[in-house]
Amino acid sequence: MALSTPAPAHSSPFDEEMGPTAHGDPMGTPAQDERILWKGQPSLPILARSAFHTRKVGLYFVGLIAVSLFFGNVNSAIVCAVLGVAGVAVLQGLAWLSARSTVYILTDTRLIMRIGMAIETRINVPLKHIGAAHLKDRGNGHGDIAMELNGERMLGYLLLWPHARPFQFGRPQPMLRAVPEAAKVAEILAEACAKFEAIERNLTEIKEADAPGGKQVNGPTAHAQRGSRSKAPHGLSDTDLEGAPA
Repeated sequence: MALSTPAPAHSSPFDEEMGPTAHGDPMGTPAQDERILWKGQPSLPILARSAFHTRKVGLYFVGLIAVSLFFGNVNSAIVCAVLGVAGVAVLQGLAWLSARSTVYILTDTRLIMRIGMAIETRINVPLKHIGAAHLKDRGNGHGDIAMELNGERMLGYLLLWPHARPFQFGRPQPMLRAVPEAAKVAEILAEACAKFEAIERNLTEIKEADAPGGKQVNGPTAHAQRGSRSKAPHGLSDTDLEGAPA
């Protein structure tokens, strides 16, 4: 008679306590108990202009062509035109690949970034590790949203590029590139992160209130103490609440 061995206990592939991570497929798929708040992709024209600088490169070669024609060097102008068209075409192709292979998913617990033009990488940023977000308007309602991360665990700049805030090499900041309705997305992100800040502050308040002298946690005494705290004046400072920001 064959004996069946018990299956190993299943553990969730996502751990928000670990900080930002980059893993394979299970990490980039929202769990059943997660609620998707927003999902989107970069806009190709905005991404090509802002991340791959197609407009700047095109204007640069137009300037070279103009200078060549001004000095009567037609051959040089033709060479600059060919190089300019080829360069812009390559950058536009890279932008197309990046926009096509990128998906941003914001849930009530984390931000998932599916990125990678050649090899797909799925990056998880727990909302509780986002310390601040910066919105840069790109016109027509589109924009970039860069996120400052808390803690020591960081993601590599090259791993994130082009979905990283420019020139932040020491502490790379993940960035949502060229997203439509950027102001609305930033507001959704701020509200989701604020919930984690409130939770952290509440937990810290409870720990600091119950720690000294081994106070009673349950029972009439504890309820009386909590009731008295709830009637405290609103002008009290919360400087003693040192919960980690979202």
